Amino acid sequence: MIPKRIPFSFYLFFIFLAILSCQKKPILQEKAANNKAEISRLTSTADSFFNSKKFDSAFFYYNEIIAICSPSENTEKYIRTLNRMASIQQTHGDFAGSEATIAKALPYVKLVKKQIYAYNLYITLSNNYLNIYDNKNAIFYSEKALKLDVGPLQKTIAKQNIGLALMQSNQFDKALNLFLSLENNTALTKDQELYSSLLDHIGMCYYKINDHVSALDYMKRGLEIREKLQKTHGLGKSYSHLAELYESKEPSLAKKYMLKSYNEFSKINFVEGRLAALKTILKHSSDKELKEYSTIYINLVDSTYETTQKAKNQFARIKYDSKKEKEENLRLKTHKAENDLKLERQKNRNIVSYIIIVLSLCLILILYYYLTSKANREKIEAAYNSEIKISKKLHDELANDIYHTMAFAENRNLSLNENKEQLLNNLDAIYLRTKDISKENCTVSNNENYNSSLKEMISEFKTSNINLLINGLDTVLWDEISKTKKTAVYRAIQELLVNMKKHSGATLVAIVFKESNKNITIHYTDNGKGIDITKMVLKNGLHNIENRIHEIKGKIEIDSELGKGFKVSIKIPL
Repeated sequence: MIPKRIPFSFYLFFIFLAILSCQKKPILQEKAANNKAEISRLTSTADSFFNSKKFDSAFFYYNEIIAICSPSENTEKYIRTLNRMASIQQTHGDFAGSEATIAKALPYVKLVKKQIYAYNLYITLSNNYLNIYDNKNAIFYSEKALKLDVGPLQKTIAKQNIGLALMQSNQFDKALNLFLSLENNTALTKDQELYSSLLDHIGMCYYKINDHVSALDYMKRGLEIREKLQKTHGLGKSYSHLAELYESKEPSLAKKYMLKSYNEFSKINFVEGRLAALKTILKHSSDKELKEYSTIYINLVDSTYETTQKAKNQFARIKYDSKKEKEENLRLKTHKAENDLKLERQKNRNIVSYIIIVLSLCLILILYYYLTSKANREKIEAAYNSEIKISKKLHDELANDIYHTMAFAENRNLSLNENKEQLLNNLDAIYLRTKDISKENCTVSNNENYNSSLKEMISEFKTSNINLLINGLDTVLWDEISKTKKTAVYRAIQELLVNMKKHSGATLVAIVFKESNKNITIHYTDNGKGIDITKMVLKNGLHNIENRIHEIKGKIEIDSELGKGFKVSIKIPL
């Protein structure tokens, strides 16, 4: 086959699309670059405030990042920022708010490549649940953190959280075994602050299972490291645990350690630690001292609630103000964008119109070219098939008859009357066969004479040996049927009758026409020798019939058995 040439209009169309895409891409890339730069700037500012413990300012800038950060495109930055915000809320005792903030990040955990971001989320959640004594969930998220591909130190921290949850659940034996398994952990011993915390936890577990000697040993080892490090929160914890150890045996020493714990926690305003220390101090105080510490305790409880509520309201207000500002900016941007869009549309309307007109004309030309080419190809193919068919008939049928007639004329004495008569009969048969071939391939009359033409064609197959019956032909409204369908019907019936005459040996043929339910049904029946339908392969005439009927969306069913005639049912939609 000769390959089709691609019309020039196609190239114009794709060039136009390429120009449009090239115009949009730099704009999108520029916006993405600007957005990334702004996120980096805000992150630097927020981290600076976070590291200097100015948490309200840090929270404000982290919230600004969330407002412009796409979770699907900047997933790691989005998760890290939300985790920082949740940590700030956790520091201020807003555990519910912290959990709600992390919940926004959890759906995107599966998109990050560096699992440390998921780990930080799970540990923050675990700490939240430890603070509200939801030990089951604290263990659940610590175990999720343990399954991630992170460093040995991070895994140790997750295990410590599990141990703390077990301690809070009064499962001191399990907690002790877990802590002891970490005592010689190289990653942990390098971090002296974490290591001192582990020693203190081991000491508390021994105390809870009444091994006071081991408890005191581990607690003092932990305190010694913390005194070197001068970590206020850690010192407060060690003094508090030593006070609990001495409370039953040496109350005065317990009070001394608890006062130290209170002073350390007061330096960093760790309210929960101060309250716990004051409870023990109050147990061992009297008179004026009791009144003094009771007043401090009550005031601290009141201020704690007020501070926590202020922190919650502050963070909620930051989120609300940011959202309100964002909505206002969005409205202004939308208004400006609408005006710019109107101007742009006005500017480009004529250009777009011209392009549409040119493309439409090109498409019309392409369609016209395609349909014309298709029609020409179909005509050529039909003519070619018709020529092949005529050539085959001439070769297989007519040429053989002429050859035999010529041989007869050469080898017989034509002066004899009987030979003359035989020669004339042979010539008459050749004439009739030529006439049949001509009729089979002549143009079908699709005008108002179609009915008569079809009836005449069918009647020509009637002979002294073949009785042919036609029923219902005049009841079909042929004028309302398309030329294509009428031609298909004509040729299909012609092919059936030709096959009957050549192969079936039938003496009776019936063709019944019926129009109903927007369909024309044609039933063909003959009493010929029939065929074995299970072994039938459609060839020549039958194949042509099937193709013709399928081309006009019709259906054909063949029913036949050897010695029981031949039946065909054709259904054609109107």
